[in-house]
Amino acid sequence: MTLPLTPDELLTTTRAVRKRLDLSRPVPLELVRECLEIALQAPSGSNQQSWHWVVVTDPAQRAAIGEIYREQVVRYAGSPQFAGRLFTDQPDRAAVQHRVGDSAVWLGEHMGEVPVLVLPCIGTGGPLRAVNQAGLWGSLLPAVWSYCLAARARGLGTAWTSLHLGREAEVADLLGIPDGVHQAALIPTAYYTGETFKPAPREPLDTVLHLDRW
Repeated sequence: MTLPLTPDELLTTTRAVRKRLDLSRPVPLELVRECLEIALQAPSGSNQQSWHWVVVTDPAQRAAIGEIYREQVVRYAGSPQFAGRLFTDQPDRAAVQHRVGDSAVWLGEHMGEVPVLVLPCIGTGGPLRAVNQAGLWGSLLPAVWSYCLAARARGLGTAWTSLHLGREAEVADLLGIPDGVHQAALIPTAYYTGETFKPAPREPLDTVLHLDRW
């Protein structure tokens, strides 16, 4: 059963869920499969459908991935790019950034406890090309977002994360992902606490809109 959301509600309330992930409630694998079936309807360049989806539910595997992710978050939290350190000269936005940073750290501490971890991958048969990767990732990332939307429609929360990619080879070895298959993200998936979500604050459209030319 899906939630009674309009298309606009679905698109504007599919948020990055971290602290509100319910770590204690199991997620049926069949529900994850439903979301992935939806994801497979996304566009794929030349209809190659070179995507692969690693779904991790085993507690030991989740814990191992969680530890790698935790260590990466510790590094991230100490960097100038950390969300909590951005826009400190804008008080209103700084408060939002602080909450984002705090929730990112929380997820780093609990990633291994999330019931389901989904790693979307794409196969190239070899190393990534040095140029024009937009076309490659454009054949996977729409499907990843479709997965997140489908999960939201079914009462599940997700967060799009990628910090583990700094140690992608270790995760690949842990999960048996072969050479020539590249990970794009790590999507924790769980039921969420609370009732619903609301649209996030964003900068006005006219600050980023360019008509006809820059």
